[in-house]
Amino acid sequence: MKAQAKTKTTACPLLEFKNITVFKGEGRKVLNSLSLKIYEKECVAVLGPNGAGKSSLIKTITREYYPVPQKNGAFRILGQDRWNVFDLRFLLGIVSNDLQYACTRDITGLEMVLSGFFSTIGLFKERLTPAMKQKARKVIDFLEVASLQNRKMNEMSSGEARRFLIGRALVHEPRALILDEPTNSLDLHAFYKFTDLLRKIAKSGTSIILVTQNISDIIPEIKRVILMKEGKFYKEGPKEAILTDLNMTRLFSSPVEIKKKDGYYYALRA
Repeated sequence: MKAQAKTKTTACPLLEFKNITVFKGEGRKVLNSLSLKIYEKECVAVLGPNGAGKSSLIKTITREYYPVPQKNGAFRILGQDRWNVFDLRFLLGIVSNDLQYACTRDITGLEMVLSGFFSTIGLFKERLTPAMKQKARKVIDFLEVASLQNRKMNEMSSGEARRFLIGRALVHEPRALILDEPTNSLDLHAFYKFTDLLRKIAKSGTSIILVTQNISDIIPEIKRVILMKEGKFYKEGPKEAILTDLNMTRLFSSPVEIKKKDGYYYALRA
């Protein structure tokens, strides 16, 4: 009896960068030959100091910045290298400090979540459907902020408002949630509540791409860490192998001692 050949199936990466270089302004290189693959349901952290190019990386993913054409370069999302920007917003939910600043307005938390259906800051109320309203309330319940849904965004704390921004991103079930420095401006109580929420989202099956300068932001569900410095990916691999005293000292150019507790990592001055 003839043996059957085994068919190898390879999942298409959610994001794929190959030799990506981006210039900004008058020829300033902000991303330098980046290559990376992130798969669906994978939770990854991009860690680096200020000025590493982390925000430029996010703006490249969202097509605000475009890489220079290169013979061996590639930038694909779910295997495609061409996307309508509006369609892309439904695949990748973005939460950033710039977005939070823009969304601090005289609209309610519920209205903010509903605006995610239209990729706006505000609503086209005549276009709302019962299904949209039902989905928004389901997301709000998941985020445990139903008691705040009628409060104005400009009357909320930073932590409260950020949960509604996440709701805005999650309302159309994106493949990944991309977070840019998500714990900036949060006090300790808000930080703990926020990281608990991220863990809940990760466990629900949504990919999380966390871009941060704070090691303590990296939740236990994140298994891979990418170090970024001066527009380059400095090192990447399993979290346990990357978050070491030596790597963090080199990354942040300062003596660092790493401690681990309950799945979280913390940086102390060495």
